[in-house]
Amino acid sequence: MQLAPNKWVTETVLIAITGLREGTIRRARKTSWMQGREYLHVSPEGEPKPTSECMYNIEAINKWIESQIKKQPRN
Repeated sequence: MQLAPNKWVTETVLIAITGLREGTIRRARKTSWMQGREYLHVSPEGEPKPTSECMYNIEAINKWIESQIKKQPRN
């Protein structure tokens, strides 16, 4: 059986798919990513708090990664 990730994934799945590290994800969430575009806080009660688990939009994050192609440091 082969599984395909959903549009919104947990941090564990995001790490497995992209290879990003936990610290990189945390920094990107604070400095580059927009809540509601690259990530969302989710809660089983439907009322997320700032400390609630995050879900990540893999499509938007892949676009963010791709946007860095033109910004690569020169060798």
